[in-house]
Amino acid sequence: MGFRHHGNLFFVLFIFCSYEFDIAIAADNITSSQSMKDPETLSSKDGNFTLGFFTPQNSTNRYVGIWWKSESTVIWVANRNQSLNDSSGVVTISEDGNLVVLNGQKQLWTTNVSNITSNTSSQFSDSGKLVLTDSTRGTILWDSFQQPSNTLLPGMKLLSNRTGMELKLTSWRSPSNPSIGSFSLGIVQRKTIVEAFIWNETRPYWRSGPWNGGVFTGTRNMAGAYLNGFQVVDDDEGGKEVYYSVPSATGFVVYILNSQGQFEQTWWDDEKKEMEVTWSSEQSDCDVYGICGPNAICNSEKSPICSCLEGFEERNKEEWNRQNWTSGCVRKRDLKCERVKEQNTSTDTKEDEFLKLQMVKVPDFAQGSTVTQDICRSQCLENCSCMAYSHHDGIGCMSWTEDLLDMQQFSSEGLDLYFRVAHSELDKGRKTTIIIIITVIIGTVILVACAYATWRISNHPVKIWLPIKSAMKRSNKTSLPLNKGVPSEDPSHKVIEELSLVKLQEMLLLDFERLATATNNFHLSNKLGQGGFGPVYKGKLQDGQEIAIKRLSRASGQGLEEFMNEVVVISKLQHRNLVRLFGCCVEGDEKMLIYEYMPNKSLDVFIFDPSKSKLLDWRKRCSIIEGIARGLLYLHRDSRLRIIHRDLKTSNILLDQELNPKISDFGMARIFGGNEDQANTNRIVGTYGYMSPEYAMQGLFSEKSDVFSFGVLVLEIVSGRKNTSFYDDEHALSLLGFVWIQWNEGNILSLIDPGMYDPNHHKDILRCIHIGLLCVQEHAIERPTMSAVISMLNSEVAFLPPPSQPAFIQRQTMLNSVSSKERYSSSSVNSVSITNVSGR
Repeated sequence: MGFRHHGNLFFVLFIFCSYEFDIAIAADNITSSQSMKDPETLSSKDGNFTLGFFTPQNSTNRYVGIWWKSESTVIWVANRNQSLNDSSGVVTISEDGNLVVLNGQKQLWTTNVSNITSNTSSQFSDSGKLVLTDSTRGTILWDSFQQPSNTLLPGMKLLSNRTGMELKLTSWRSPSNPSIGSFSLGIVQRKTIVEAFIWNETRPYWRSGPWNGGVFTGTRNMAGAYLNGFQVVDDDEGGKEVYYSVPSATGFVVYILNSQGQFEQTWWDDEKKEMEVTWSSEQSDCDVYGICGPNAICNSEKSPICSCLEGFEERNKEEWNRQNWTSGCVRKRDLKCERVKEQNTSTDTKEDEFLKLQMVKVPDFAQGSTVTQDICRSQCLENCSCMAYSHHDGIGCMSWTEDLLDMQQFSSEGLDLYFRVAHSELDKGRKTTIIIIITVIIGTVILVACAYATWRISNHPVKIWLPIKSAMKRSNKTSLPLNKGVPSEDPSHKVIEELSLVKLQEMLLLDFERLATATNNFHLSNKLGQGGFGPVYKGKLQDGQEIAIKRLSRASGQGLEEFMNEVVVISKLQHRNLVRLFGCCVEGDEKMLIYEYMPNKSLDVFIFDPSKSKLLDWRKRCSIIEGIARGLLYLHRDSRLRIIHRDLKTSNILLDQELNPKISDFGMARIFGGNEDQANTNRIVGTYGYMSPEYAMQGLFSEKSDVFSFGVLVLEIVSGRKNTSFYDDEHALSLLGFVWIQWNEGNILSLIDPGMYDPNHHKDILRCIHIGLLCVQEHAIERPTMSAVISMLNSEVAFLPPPSQPAFIQRQTMLNSVSSKERYSSSSVNSVSITNVSGR
């Protein structure tokens, strides 16, 4: 009896304790017979997301929400505007089949789906999505991504279409009150122009600038981190959808619209067990919509931050001097076309012209079309109402017929804007420019004379100081903290600084005029392709030499450091499987690299195109693989410098007339000195899908990082599939995961591009797949060196060890959207590589 008494007492205590703490309900879903009562919770299968009742900080009210690992990281709230005052809340399926939140018998919230059966249930996925499903047919009736709160999760969409349907984020009223606040975030589509907006009630508060196919052009530091994971796609109703994704290896990254109207990128810090803000939409007062008023531009690096455009003056000088700029600026002098309209005649024979603003966030209310830049300019000039125009290959033609509102000057990135001014204002500007030019010429003559005198005295050859030091000292704001305490770049900078004294006789310096002549003024007919760095043009020098010119765009994430890095590194390298750099051009804002011309463009143009892939039989593909391997071996072992490429991918493998491969794009390369075997960086650059796991997650790179990228290349060449082609695939993962599964199941034929398969070479193809798998093993120490790879390819190594499981084989949501600079291919776009974590 005593034992039974104590057993009953233990059972009572257990029941009591269960109600004292949060309890996870036994089932993994909610049905009409299985409710969730406060304080019960429902967890996702991976245990990261929890659905339950919570109380915000400094509040006594109860809400039903979803959080990530901690109640301090709530990402979605059901009953935002109808709180519970006690712990009597219940989440259940109502009689009409909807998911509801009840306070006793009072309904506080419902999914509100009409015309459904009562046979429904609610599940909770590993993506943090709560789903209402028709249990009979298995169809999804509603999910929480269709009713966002203040947080944008990977895969969640913002939407705006012709039917009037919108999906927006709405801020909390305060950090302790999740009810709908004053701020909302959504997208606006005006013909070809797509932008993101934050509104304060109904007034614009922040604007992203137009989407160019890779980034929102008015958003600073968007080339960095996972901002480049954003995608804009068409929906079924003729509208636009915006979503983003990140690689699973990165961790938990979400975007939050806070109660103050700031759109923040946040990252889960496992050590601190909290979300850390790594980027914000509002980085200065210039990010506030229209802060300077019409026809003025904001520059956060100047004081005062607002100034009128050239040819304009303050509308209200008294207010302007009090730093109240909202009234903006007006023209000093009417345009000629306006005077002609008013007077039907004009004594001014000089036409209006355009002044150019570089690296700006273009104004709001752009009118879009798809005409070329020349037609864009002429159409604007012929239309007296057209105040300005801009053109970008990824956006098209933009023009403005109203006051120019919400402009911002950047130090990098941005677009070029041409705004209309009276010719007399242009004359004033030209006089000022002439004075500046004369001053610069006089100063240059003096400096040259001094340099010549120094040379004569010291009898040393003249050298050019290429300004890499200043580029390295520029601080880049990091978006995600990697390896805190590690210097901002790796030790190879010392070597680069020493090499940045490039002798004149070792580098051909071409002037801008010569390159403009070679390309017919950079005519569109000579354009080979477009990447995140800018366009690539074909040119022909006067001696008949064909060249490819990479013209660095001012809007590019690639800056002076990458440009100089490529000049210094590749000028020291000579190998048949490395692209040859003929020279460079640095004049004013122009930075260009001149390469040997590759008539067959890049490898991805062939292997991923069903019609062209047939031109690459197994022998040719095998030759390409071996050529890439020999180029890498030269970089790692045989050159005067030990180089880690860091951005090896199919679009960076160029093909000459005979389809021989040449490795290109050394802007991200790093030089190893002395006995260095690996280095660490907190500036991650490159392309997801080709990055090794230790580099993507820890910033560690070595020769084995390039080996991993080479392994991905091998598997792509053999299979004819992109590593990023499995996005949203139900079963696999990535190409690496697909190959691993089929390899283990012995289903080798499914791995091989049927257009090049030859039964006579089955063993060689099988060996190549084996080598590719060895190169993409998760642990760097297990991967072979490039010298070992070449021995394996040549069958000098008879026995190949069995490969272990590759890295990144889990189903990934970002791989297809992440790409750094694409080269030569006309279909290339700058979808995301990452900077600081770093983009290009």
